[in-house]
Amino acid sequence: MSFSKKIRILAFSMLTLSSVAAFGQDLIARQAPIDRKMRAVDSVALQNLINAEKGQYDGYSIYPNWNTQYVHAYGDVQMPDSFKIDLRGFCMPTTSRQITSQFGPRWGRTHKGLDVKVYIGDTIRAAFDGKVRVVRYERRGYGKFIVIRHPNGLETVYGHLSKQLVEPEQEVKAGDVIGLGGNTGRSTGSHLHFETRLLGEAINPKFLFDFENQDVTGDFYVYHKASSRDHRRKASALASVGIDEVNAANDMANETAEEAVAEKPKRSARVHKVKSGDTLSKIASMHGTTIAKLCKQNRIARNSKLRLGQIIRY
Repeated sequence: MSFSKKIRILAFSMLTLSSVAAFGQDLIARQAPIDRKMRAVDSVALQNLINAEKGQYDGYSIYPNWNTQYVHAYGDVQMPDSFKIDLRGFCMPTTSRQITSQFGPRWGRTHKGLDVKVYIGDTIRAAFDGKVRVVRYERRGYGKFIVIRHPNGLETVYGHLSKQLVEPEQEVKAGDVIGLGGNTGRSTGSHLHFETRLLGEAINPKFLFDFENQDVTGDFYVYHKASSRDHRRKASALASVGIDEVNAANDMANETAEEAVAEKPKRSARVHKVKSGDTLSKIASMHGTTIAKLCKQNRIARNSKLRLGQIIRY
């Protein structure tokens, strides 16, 4: 083979190799956007899977509107059959451990929260991360109050404050100072009125928060809609009257109507979180009940071994 032919073959080979390399680089360049898209899809799917595994829900998306005036502004909203509320990442709204008024029937109407003893000027903190929805004053109701909507689906209400330190639309973290304890509005002494609500429906805060031990009752709380249509109707009526009393509070006729609806309110279940040294006998004596009733309500035997942190209903 002549020298010139060898040169031509070598040159052709080099040209072919460079073309293949260029084609490969071009293919990789064209594939890169697809890879980025696939990675984005994969990351979203992975995050959804992680959230589902953790039991997390988009609590913001279940709400039909954003109202900066009223605590319960959702009308006859359709409640979910069940909803899992993540209680992790919490902060107790106050360091006070003293409950002065329970959730449930009071003075002929339904008290929709817990009253926790605080003094004027005591620090009040956000219970969870969230966004401030309402900062208002109600002379015949909550006084100076704040409502925060949280990603876990809850809304928390802080009433009778002496000072509000946040604004509507403000993002807050669990533990951020949002106000100071007080005695404003319809109040007979300085305290924090604390509510936990889902889509406007009041849930007994004792099911979620253990003020005595400055802790939550567990990592999660599962809300279940009442199975009885009649019970739901009565609960809806009570909730709507609550708006009139606390938020509108425009005349005594509303209060009379509320008393008529709440004539025979259902007694709320209460819970005890087991601590070191607790026995069924001690718990029964502490809460004015009997061991037999505790066993029946909690479906346990008299000789059942209690676990630290176990929730006992009474």
